[in-house]
Amino acid sequence: MAVTTPSKSLAKGSRSTRSTIALKLLMAASGAAFIGFVLGHMYGNLKAFGGQEKFNEYAHHLRELGEPLLPYEGFIWIMRVGLLAALIVHVVCAVVLARRAGQARTVKYAVKKNKGSSLSSRTMRWGGATLLLFIIWHLVNFTFGKVNVQTGETGAAAGDPYSLLVDTFDVWWMTIIYLVAMVALAFHLHHGTWSALQTLGLTNTASSRQRAKTAGWVLAVVVAGGFSAVPLSVLLGIIEK
Repeated sequence: MAVTTPSKSLAKGSRSTRSTIALKLLMAASGAAFIGFVLGHMYGNLKAFGGQEKFNEYAHHLRELGEPLLPYEGFIWIMRVGLLAALIVHVVCAVVLARRAGQARTVKYAVKKNKGSSLSSRTMRWGGATLLLFIIWHLVNFTFGKVNVQTGETGAAAGDPYSLLVDTFDVWWMTIIYLVAMVALAFHLHHGTWSALQTLGLTNTASSRQRAKTAGWVLAVVVAGGFSAVPLSVLLGIIEK
């Protein structure tokens, strides 16, 4: 019968710990890339309050960024590839870490208690899955398919993204779907910010932990609130064609 020596067990445990830290750092880095993107995307969405001409001008300008060094839409495709890579890294790391956590807990709790965890941490996995499904639909709706949910037309308003936006959020259930996704995004950002700062060793004191929680909530409210403002304003008739 093989006997595992303490030194081998310690070495294996050390490698596993380093690997787990590396995965958490990759999650933090890919998450930071997404935070940068959603802040920029939110800024662009808020251009809708300036009216059809300004919003469409902004959307067209994005396609010309980097010219003549980059081809037309070159910047957008570089950004898409980078975001896709970050998404794959983020999801793979999340799955591996979740499996390791499950394997480490060999005995389930007789009574599950959540006194020490926040709502955002308890809903992290379901929120992440919700966001992934929403991202897929969002790309079909506004980017690759340009699906007008009112008419069923694809490639709708190819040169008029403002009209597609208004037609989409004039449909009440589309606005509800979007708002539910924004709630999931808010919780995800809150706990993700806390986890990233914890991984970086920035939550070692009571005051730093409080600052991390506050930073997470500020980011969550600003981003989710900023994104929600446009569909709500369309539904209420503040933004219209």
